[in-house]
Amino acid sequence: MNSLTDQQLLRDYLARRSDAAFAELVRRHVDLVYSAALRMVCDAHLAKDVTQGAFVALAQNARQLAEHPVLTGWLHRTAQNLAANAVRSDVRRRAREQEAAAMNQLLANESDANWENIAPHLDAALGELNEAERNAVLLRYFEKKSAREMAEILGTSEDAAQKRVSRAVEKLREFFAKRKITVSAGGLTILISANAVQSAPVGLAAAISAATLAGTAVSTSTLIAATKTIAMTTLQKTLVTAAVAVLAGAGIYEARQAAQLREQNQTLQQQQALLTEQIQQLQNSFADATNRLAGLLAENSLLKSNPNQAELLRLRGEVSALRNEANDPDHKAFKELANRVKSLRQLVEQRPDKQIPELQFLTDKVWADVAWNADLDTEDGIRVALSNLRGEAENIFLNEMLHNALKKYLAANNDILPASLLDLKPFFNVPVTDAMLSRYGLLQSGKPDPQADLVKLSSYTDEDYDSFHTITLNGASGGGFNRNQDAINDAAREFARLNNYQSPTNPAQIAPFLSRTIDLVTIQKYLNQFVMDQPSPDETIMAPVLHAYFMAHNGARPAKGADLLPYITTPEQQAAFQRLEGNPK
Repeated sequence: MNSLTDQQLLRDYLARRSDAAFAELVRRHVDLVYSAALRMVCDAHLAKDVTQGAFVALAQNARQLAEHPVLTGWLHRTAQNLAANAVRSDVRRRAREQEAAAMNQLLANESDANWENIAPHLDAALGELNEAERNAVLLRYFEKKSAREMAEILGTSEDAAQKRVSRAVEKLREFFAKRKITVSAGGLTILISANAVQSAPVGLAAAISAATLAGTAVSTSTLIAATKTIAMTTLQKTLVTAAVAVLAGAGIYEARQAAQLREQNQTLQQQQALLTEQIQQLQNSFADATNRLAGLLAENSLLKSNPNQAELLRLRGEVSALRNEANDPDHKAFKELANRVKSLRQLVEQRPDKQIPELQFLTDKVWADVAWNADLDTEDGIRVALSNLRGEAENIFLNEMLHNALKKYLAANNDILPASLLDLKPFFNVPVTDAMLSRYGLLQSGKPDPQADLVKLSSYTDEDYDSFHTITLNGASGGGFNRNQDAINDAAREFARLNNYQSPTNPAQIAPFLSRTIDLVTIQKYLNQFVMDQPSPDETIMAPVLHAYFMAHNGARPAKGADLLPYITTPEQQAAFQRLEGNPK
């Protein structure tokens, strides 16, 4: 089993319902999924639930994932979504504390980064990467793959795979830098490699495999009950389990005692150093107090002889306080953030056509997060920021508020869906308007299918910069889009295909390939971010076919592979097309 790829194991599981194949997949990836879940939910028991949920989802979606090139990326994204849903109710209860903690972290001015600084933000940072970059980082630093192994999995050259990793690491470093966590790219990779994947609790992989393959519900109590039942089937298993538990307990006790002694020794050394430092500080303070007393006596004498001296001293103190405030880095950062939030709110007010009623549900923390990362100096950056605000508001309304109201309605109506989303209004915890509900469409009727899409966003506020959202009874999906950036990237790729895969550097080079009119500043902005990966041999063969289609359709992408067939002119192109479509002949 160890020599089989993830895709081969999934196909074996689908073809023969092989418990061993699925158990091997769980064994391979349980540490990574559990570690990601633990970082996000900060609770070991809840992390186990999220981990089991991720592998239940894997079993349910095995057919669609059998050809997925990097299963790690899908598992990480699924764990991230499940963790977000799991902690959402707790997040509402502790919103104020979390906002304060987030602001303090944002304004922290520490020069040295450690894993405690990095861990709380790592999964959010990975979520900011695109899928290709996230897969590259997970393969290199989470699964410890070599450049050659990465290249084989990603279907690219070793050099291109390494470049993709380097770009992703630099983006992660910039993400942390914006949050006042200073760390070099090399230091970041060392921290991630050493700490990102921790061992899941003993027995979790076996328990998940058993629970998932048996079709049990995704809950910790059920999992524990099933495990206990299995463990008590025979006297022999009980005796073996007891012996292992005693030996493991003894080893754990000794290790814990040694760790506690080391900790106590370090604490005593720190206390001794602290006392020495405090004695020195007291001596210095005594000397300073003596000097200040002498100065105050002299000042008091001067004040008695000159009444105007008191006003002069007061003004001098105010000037000193203002100077200290102006030079305080925390004050500067807070003031900068406050100004950016104010500017973003003004931009929203100036563009009523880009507003949605759900914006009223945004917290101050969301406004601060969007403002801090926004480019508010260009039209493109402003539209991206407004799209991010709308996306956050729609996610809160759809995935939290409407989702909960829908569950309450189903519980009160024998699991029968409403005829209209307007029927849900009495089941919301806060008042909602018809204008809000009318922006979403109900996709099912009668008894709901838990796996099928149930409600989705019906229309876009900005056709070029917006996001899409869909929920089922068990989860949600969605994401933002930027059609100008997509058009620029398409044109840049077409230029690269015709120029030995060299990336373009200025707007004039891609102008013939653009499918829409875009200003030069925006084009240059995204060209600076564009990197062309080296193509596979089949992609190189198909490059003239893609170019012919591109020119015949004014820069539009083909909707499906079959659209390219009329432009294939050689047997080599036909063979390459079949291989790329997964139908070799």
